Amino acid sequence: MPAVLAAAWALLAAAFLAALLVLRRQQAPARRPGGGISGLFQDLLRYGKTKSGRGQRPAWLRRLQVPKRWFTHFYVVSVLWNGFLLIWLFRAEFLGGSLPSWIQHVHHAPGRDSQSEDTGKYSTDSEHFSALLVLLLLWLHSCRRLAECLWTSVFSNGVIHIVQYCFGLGYYIAVGSTVLCQVPTDVRNGKELSVQICWYHIVGVTMYIWASLHQHRCLVILANLRKSKSGKVISLSHSIPFGDWFETVSCPHYFAELLIYVSMAITLGFHSVMWWCVVMCVLFNQALAAVLSHEFYQKNFSSYPKHRKAFIPFVF
Repeated sequence: MPAVLAAAWALLAAAFLAALLVLRRQQAPARRPGGGISGLFQDLLRYGKTKSGRGQRPAWLRRLQVPKRWFTHFYVVSVLWNGFLLIWLFRAEFLGGSLPSWIQHVHHAPGRDSQSEDTGKYSTDSEHFSALLVLLLLWLHSCRRLAECLWTSVFSNGVIHIVQYCFGLGYYIAVGSTVLCQVPTDVRNGKELSVQICWYHIVGVTMYIWASLHQHRCLVILANLRKSKSGKVISLSHSIPFGDWFETVSCPHYFAELLIYVSMAITLGFHSVMWWCVVMCVLFNQALAAVLSHEFYQKNFSSYPKHRKAFIPFVF
């Protein structure tokens, strides 16, 4: 299962990279008039504000869309599923419980037992604690994003494709399962776990908190563009955001999302190839969304700051 998950994440990352390269080519000044990605492909790439202004789409495509505010469902699923995994893992590590047989079967990694014997108790305890910590960080991230969707963000009447919606639901289930695959097969089932706090745990959690704070600030800035000083929603239109990381990039909340996943890779000790595949998937997915948003701002606001990059400050 771990090998299958790693391959799946790598393929997803490659697919998002390919879509990004095709999109950049289509945006090149030398493109031919009338050229462009097919309507269906455009619908699969764009959502919300980047889907608006694309002209009247065929009726069959409009039937395959759901409200963008349904993003909230992603985090409901994530809070429930990853909370469930977190409880089971915590019970197995500290309270004498055991992981359900189906979890042990699905997430069994051949060869990990012998590796654990070779690397010693310190390394094994560190792996256990790293996986538990990352699953906790993922669950907290989902809780914060759910709270922001419910009480901070102001959604417009934008839409997303049903495929994007289904992908989002499955994504957070797969991410939690991927974290669980980082747990060595010798789950301690209540035996004493020596909590080994390593330097990369401290670095990873610090980076996680820093990126999360900036992501929250940027989402508040976006929400406040549609609110009065009293907090009442007065508009659903789009405006140019300023402040915090918006001074350097168009989509700092996407960049912060990437940093959050990088911080989890650090917390796992840098060595999880599977999680770095997840990071690459997030990188290209968020870069694709950022390029589309950057294009929207440049097209609709003549006074849009020219020095801003789309995604990564000063780079991309």
